[in-house]
Amino acid sequence: MSSPATEIGYHKGRNAPNKGQTYPAEVLTENEVKSLIQCCSNRAPTGIRNRALITVLYRGGLRLSEALALKPKDLDPDAGTITVLHGKGDRRRTVGLDPGAVAIVMRWVDKRHQLGIDGRATLFSTLQGQPLKPSYVRTLLPRLATKVGIDKRVHPHGLRHTHAYELMMEGVPVPIIQQQLGHASLATTDRYLRHIAPRDVVLTMQAREWTVSGAEPPVPVDRLVEAHRVGATPNHP
Repeated sequence: MSSPATEIGYHKGRNAPNKGQTYPAEVLTENEVKSLIQCCSNRAPTGIRNRALITVLYRGGLRLSEALALKPKDLDPDAGTITVLHGKGDRRRTVGLDPGAVAIVMRWVDKRHQLGIDGRATLFSTLQGQPLKPSYVRTLLPRLATKVGIDKRVHPHGLRHTHAYELMMEGVPVPIIQQQLGHASLATTDRYLRHIAPRDVVLTMQAREWTVSGAEPPVPVDRLVEAHRVGATPNHP
């Protein structure tokens, strides 16, 4: 049975319990995101859909509203692109997806076709072809996080933060990140990245040398960066 909170009109006139509260950005590691995806069934239609949705939020950096507004025609698997027709400020943009992400999304596209879902329905729809509700996704992610033992606050925009963080740590130029995220100006992207991915600070501090007598030898900086990215513990040489 679905929760009354997901019904249309339930929240009308109600104040959200977290209204006025702000939360710090919590970036996920690559392994943490993979665990969220792998927690979704690889056989059940809803699991295949949810895998694709999480992938688009994470590897495309889309806002939740943008992802839920997509239509199948907005995906070009050959070019590896998604066209966002009405982004923030009603701006149109094209974002890139890596081949691995495209494969996961296309699995859902194929399943949609098998289920007979109308091609004019939103890409991420219910099995009856109705649009997914944002509340469903906002409930889904924390539930998956609890199942796989992630203690961080996991939410749709956090996957966008993680996407931006990874691009910055990989050295992707800020103008490209700006275009991928759909920011109106470089200044907006710069503030966004400084908030979640102070790459220069991290690398500068990691390059400092400091040891304690009897301690294990330090791990090279490049291995520290990679270990943090995937959420692993670096092995000493």
